[in-house]
Amino acid sequence: MSITMYQASVPVLVRGLANLQTIIGKAQAHAAEKQIDPSVLTGARLFPDMLPLARQIHIATDTAKGCAARLAGVDAPKFEDVEVSFDDLHARIQKTIDYLNTFKPEQIDGTEGKSITLKMRSGPIEFTGQNYLLAFVLPNFYFHVTTAYDILRHNGVELGKLDYLGGNPSA
Repeated sequence: MSITMYQASVPVLVRGLANLQTIIGKAQAHAAEKQIDPSVLTGARLFPDMLPLARQIHIATDTAKGCAARLAGVDAPKFEDVEVSFDDLHARIQKTIDYLNTFKPEQIDGTEGKSITLKMRSGPIEFTGQNYLLAFVLPNFYFHVTTAYDILRHNGVELGKLDYLGGNPSA
């Protein structure tokens, strides 16, 4: 049995974002329990030249919504990247999940060969739909979700591998 572009994109991204919601929830609870100013965690970085937690979440959500929109040939909603509190970050992740859930398989299936052009600072990059999803979107998305996890874990939030992976994927 083959996998479709929709199956490899929207449900995968929604699952990753739902797991990120759990991770952020644990961080919020940790900050409250330990009486840590939440901005210490949302502004935390792994290294000075890396982006803070809040930006990692902005980029992960932008990557997810941009993927579905580009594959479906529609304009993605613009988020202003101003969310820094845990509540605002939760809302942004949920807004992205809700947006992704508006897509139907027929909007994305069959886009393997679709031409996708990303405008980057260094110049445009051309992809086929399949290469865009597999070689750009998914690695970029997981990089930022993993970095968010790592920032929080590094700062003492009790997270484990199953928080990152989520519950039973066949459920």
